[in-house]
Amino acid sequence: MKINRRKAIQSTALGIGALSASSHNLAAAEKSKPFGEDFPNLESLSTGSWWTRPANQKTPLKNGQKAAPPNLNVPREEVVVFALYTHQAGVLKLTAQLFPLLPEEPRLARLELKYAGQSWQEVAQAEVMYPGWDAHFRLEDWDNTQEVAYRVRHGDKASFEGLIRKDPASKEEIVVANLSCNSSRTTGPRHEIVNNLRQLDPDLLFFGGDQTYRHTEHTAGWIEFGLQYRDIIRDRPTVSIPDDHDVGHPNVWGENGKRSTIPGDADGGYRYPVAYVNQVQRQQTWNLPDPVDPAPIHRDIGVYFTRLNVGGIDFAILEDRKFKTGPAGKIPKMGPRPDHINDPSYDPKTIDLPGLQLLGPRQERFLENWSADWTGSVMKAVLSQTAFCGAVHLHGNPSNRLLADLDCNGWPQTPSRRALSLMRRAQAVHLCGDQHLAVVVKHGIKEFGDGPYGFTGPALVNTIYGRWWHPENEQPGPNPVPESPLPWTGDFTDGLGNKLSMLAYANPENTADERKRADGFGIARFNKRTQQITFECWPRFSEVEQGDQAQFPGWPITIDRKANDGRKTAGYLPSVQFLDGQNHVVQVLEEGTGEILYTLRCDGGVLHPRVFSGRPHQIRVGRDKPTFTLASGLIPEPASKASILRVDLNSLESGTQGELG
Repeated sequence: MKINRRKAIQSTALGIGALSASSHNLAAAEKSKPFGEDFPNLESLSTGSWWTRPANQKTPLKNGQKAAPPNLNVPREEVVVFALYTHQAGVLKLTAQLFPLLPEEPRLARLELKYAGQSWQEVAQAEVMYPGWDAHFRLEDWDNTQEVAYRVRHGDKASFEGLIRKDPASKEEIVVANLSCNSSRTTGPRHEIVNNLRQLDPDLLFFGGDQTYRHTEHTAGWIEFGLQYRDIIRDRPTVSIPDDHDVGHPNVWGENGKRSTIPGDADGGYRYPVAYVNQVQRQQTWNLPDPVDPAPIHRDIGVYFTRLNVGGIDFAILEDRKFKTGPAGKIPKMGPRPDHINDPSYDPKTIDLPGLQLLGPRQERFLENWSADWTGSVMKAVLSQTAFCGAVHLHGNPSNRLLADLDCNGWPQTPSRRALSLMRRAQAVHLCGDQHLAVVVKHGIKEFGDGPYGFTGPALVNTIYGRWWHPENEQPGPNPVPESPLPWTGDFTDGLGNKLSMLAYANPENTADERKRADGFGIARFNKRTQQITFECWPRFSEVEQGDQAQFPGWPITIDRKANDGRKTAGYLPSVQFLDGQNHVVQVLEEGTGEILYTLRCDGGVLHPRVFSGRPHQIRVGRDKPTFTLASGLIPEPASKASILRVDLNSLESGTQGELG
């Protein structure tokens, strides 16, 4: 790959609005309260004369203190903490996090690359942001077919090294680690998690939120997170998306960027200044591919929802919280908090009101377009912070049973089911965290089992807020998992009226014992040949070399990709057979409603389109997107009577075949 060094430097600076080095020195020396007089404690450990803070002078811990932040005043050869990256469509984006710099130190980081058989070459420079102490590198014309060593340097001695992996397009199985909820109450290394992850060797790391719980000190918390996980992050693509605690909230209902003004923030919006929210997002998400719809929301808060392709698996990366309506003032209060319901007279339908938002129109449009675009991909998955149902009964402690918790994607119900329907169009699974309780469910949109599967990973370190799946009658639901070691699987309705089929759950056994809190992490394996997905769930202190018996009871779980659409078949349309034998794309629409039923890449050059009503349908085809209308007015028939439509895409593209049917 040929690097245009000047272009790399310019694109980095313009992309983050960096200040000049001299301006950074001035800002670091003078701006001890960068977020204003109303928020003097925000980032107090890493701004102003940060080196004079007691926490940065190795002050002995007070008696009983267990959760002190890391000392940010490190030897100067250690100031580069870690780096995380992704590459997509010929663009490498890499974020480097530094410890705070002293006033006399240059506010400049350098990126060097080393190709096989060559020496290190500097390819870009980036100015270090303040506050935050992060630096960002963007390289275009990136060749993703080879592995390249990288190092980020500062000054004469400090550096951090890693490996930019080539895209694993030739691998049959793509492995994703599902990680979230990294409690700051337990400090120090995470060796047992990192060592197990290195043995499992994921192709992608997905940190789904709550990377830190140091609400007003994100830089210190983010550095702490980096120290804990950098030895797995350094050499593979990483998706890190902030959740509520990352931006200093117990819960966050972004409501398109308004300002929250009540305790608990259930009125919607963000508690802290826009500059702080944008800093958190910049530190955690700048390395992601560019946003698909980059316009900021209200008050100029940035967005990052996007897509990432790793080895032929196309991931939609969503922002659960940013557009979601806050419940306070919109629905009646029916519990101790606006978002906790325990009133026995409560009816879930009364809180599913018109106008309430979840993902919001922009992200719904993105999902609609994403589900129909199979460029470079053979399977699809959605990554976001939290679950599209309330698969929890006990909250905080085993005696606190709630009828419903609105801090999940199961509410508001109508937009939640709309989002699940968009995922179902692409037979995509959903991976998330947030709930501190590992579960695998199959969603029901109209009927049990007609929606996609969702895998909520366990909390990496579960000291903050335990949760349990524990039906009050202590009975399984209809259609329990055969021979499951777990007593309460089967079909259930959550407290929001959503249908779910519980396949597995990992309840804490004893929240006072870190080996029995159900700490751990998830793994999702996407097999491109068999079109199967396997969910694994590993306890934090497990020994992965012991195999499946070391996982939480009920795992692993293997599903067929096609099972993410569980609608009942009413009939079949003519089979689509591509004459070149390639796996092109087929889309099916119901003509009366205009509803897109699904868009799928075929298998073996053939797709047998099933439909779910007796009304007329339309078939569209294309190489990666549904470009041509193949047939219209098709009435479904039994499978035994289905005819075959043979398609020559070359003729369609040249205009010599025209429309069929």
